[in-house]
Amino acid sequence: MLKALRVRASQGTQYITDLRKAVPHGFRGRPRISTTPCKEGCDACVKACPTDAIALAPFRLDLGTCVFCAECVEACPEGKLAFTADPRMGAATREALVVTEGPDRIDPVLTSRSLASVFGRSLRLRQVSAGGCNGCELELNALSNVNFDLQRYGIEWVASPRHADALVVTGPLTKNMADAVRLAWDAMPDPRFLVAFGACAISGGLYADAPGVDRSFFAEVTPVLYVPGSPPHPLTFVHAILDLLGIE
Repeated sequence: MLKALRVRASQGTQYITDLRKAVPHGFRGRPRISTTPCKEGCDACVKACPTDAIALAPFRLDLGTCVFCAECVEACPEGKLAFTADPRMGAATREALVVTEGPDRIDPVLTSRSLASVFGRSLRLRQVSAGGCNGCELELNALSNVNFDLQRYGIEWVASPRHADALVVTGPLTKNMADAVRLAWDAMPDPRFLVAFGACAISGGLYADAPGVDRSFFAEVTPVLYVPGSPPHPLTFVHAILDLLGIE
């Protein structure tokens, strides 16, 4: 008993009371791109990016491809790029993940009235790792722990796609997992929706052009929600899914 009390005292309060106000210190999140013009002819950030997430004229950063390595920040002589600790980066469309110059240029996830009316009080999620490194999977697992406790909003993970309302896919979607993802989706009852979690799921990430990747499923089924990051922070998912369902 005394040992348990000592552990409790050393760890402090783990439960996050208000997920909407929590700020993950040290996290590379929502980027800020200043309006300071780039030095003429400079493309250091483009060359430094391992996933070709940056384009110039006009300057834009694709969060769906970005792996948040911050190599661009180190390479830029003008200090044009910076990553804040803000986890709010989810998007309802692929185009909304492209960030341009200015202070707050990430479009917020608007509430889907149809999904909110059906799933606003109870949502069941099934996750499939489609060739991922287990980074995204670990962050999704954290949503069920005492820190984040996503169940407080009526959102829970289920073991079978037959019990699920939404499919959360992680990883670039390899050929070996293509059938598994399709089978999971086909087993889900309507209404249902798809969530792409992490850069690999959204765009293929570092493995976009790998011969072992088969992303034809995403060409047929369009995600309703995109959660960027490599891996994304649990709070990025929290904000995105709650916004989608209109939950405060």
